Amino acid sequence: MVSATPLTPLSPGLPHIARLAAPRSSGSIVPLAAVAASRARQEFSSLEAWLSAPPTLQLPLHQIERQQELKGRDLQRLLLQTHVQLRGNGDVGPALRVIEQSTTVRYTHRRLQRRTLKTIFGAIHIDRIGYGRDGVGSIHPLDETMQLPGRSFSYELQKRMVKAAVQGPFRESTERMQDMTGMSVPKRSLEEIIQDAGQDFDAFYAERLPEPWQQTASILVVAVDCKGIPMVKQGNPQRSVNKEQKSNRKKMATVAAVFTRAAWVRTADQVVESLFRTDSKKVLESGQPCPPRPEHKRVWASLVKGKASVIEEVVQEVQRRDPENHKTHVALTDGERALQILVGNKLKVTLILDLLHVLEKVWKAAHVFHSEGSPDAELYARLMSLRILEGNVCQVIKGLRQTVTKRKLFGAKRKTLLGVADYFHHNRDRMRYDEYLAQGLPIASGSVEGACKNLIKDRMERSGMRWTESMAEAIVKLRALYLSADFDSYWAFHIIKEQERLYPTGRWTVVVK
Repeated sequence: MVSATPLTPLSPGLPHIARLAAPRSSGSIVPLAAVAASRARQEFSSLEAWLSAPPTLQLPLHQIERQQELKGRDLQRLLLQTHVQLRGNGDVGPALRVIEQSTTVRYTHRRLQRRTLKTIFGAIHIDRIGYGRDGVGSIHPLDETMQLPGRSFSYELQKRMVKAAVQGPFRESTERMQDMTGMSVPKRSLEEIIQDAGQDFDAFYAERLPEPWQQTASILVVAVDCKGIPMVKQGNPQRSVNKEQKSNRKKMATVAAVFTRAAWVRTADQVVESLFRTDSKKVLESGQPCPPRPEHKRVWASLVKGKASVIEEVVQEVQRRDPENHKTHVALTDGERALQILVGNKLKVTLILDLLHVLEKVWKAAHVFHSEGSPDAELYARLMSLRILEGNVCQVIKGLRQTVTKRKLFGAKRKTLLGVADYFHHNRDRMRYDEYLAQGLPIASGSVEGACKNLIKDRMERSGMRWTESMAEAIVKLRALYLSADFDSYWAFHIIKEQERLYPTGRWTVVVK
């Protein structure tokens, strides 16, 4: 939080700011604003003169760009400083009546205090009146009027810092912000801002109104998966690790995606062709339609809530999007039984085993008999995938088990094939792909796989990264907002909520003599 620096004490008879027309006293805000405006004009004239000076006309254009940016940034800072000083000092009267713990007290001590605010143009000073009494902090009406943040960084600067941090490592973010704004941001400050920024995530989605169900596609798709995040070793607050710390555990985050999609009827042959094609131009030349794109896609994850809580959030999101159950509800999951049970119990959906997980097992079986990357392995995987997609999973299971018996396989090969057969057997009720394809339902959760990669892996699993639980949760939330294209809307919502926390409505009133 910011700390206020006291300036010259005010005289008791300082007029109400609303009645300040053109004050002429030495302490008036208007002369100060005039000085700042004069400096801004001088800075602009200096920049204009520099651009037209003979030595400058000989410089390469890229050097001109850089210098103009730096000089222009300082000009913008002076203009912003002028604007702030023109808004007065926040004097609302001789005293405030403040509600504290159900009692009313008076804040009669007044003094002019300076606050430094770091903005995207640089640091500016805000001189405003603080009302206080012994033993408590001051109340600054001007801070409330201007909707200033609690921290010494402006909301716009915080927004840019957070957005940079969710896209890349903290060090790169701070370097980028210094290059863009000229402001140096300590890593500790950035971490505190990030954790504060994510606190309104749940409230944002709980209060947001979804698109009307009549204006969205007919299939509502839910996908749930888990992804590990490397954690800091317990008792060690450092994020950097040495060789002895590389065995640090991962903690599983539950990742969810919800979106609507139009029906897309296909045949098993078309799916196999798309999975095993070697020439990407072949599909375009064949004239096959492009797959429907997900609509209004939301992805998110949580490290601390657990699977049941995240799935409950999925249920709430589904109910917001389709309160009257007009759409076809589909849930795509991996083969984890516990996750399937949770989803099945909470949602009335068609539960589908993600085809991407099926293909992993298919390739494992193929590599029992053929070397990786060989044409024979691809042919084996292609034929098995076709049989599964045609609705013959029970025959595939039977064939795998008979192969183990007839060929008298032992050791790793036997274990692999029987493991694949058992996986298919346990999930056979969720592998009716011939029916799903005929109804135009999605059969692969590329959305949640992509979410795991974009949301978790690309940001949280870079070389040497280790996370504390609180920091990982904050980054995952904010990155989810960014990937769901909700970040700007969320930031406006976050500002409103923080203003309510900083400046509760009706906490104080002016004491009029």
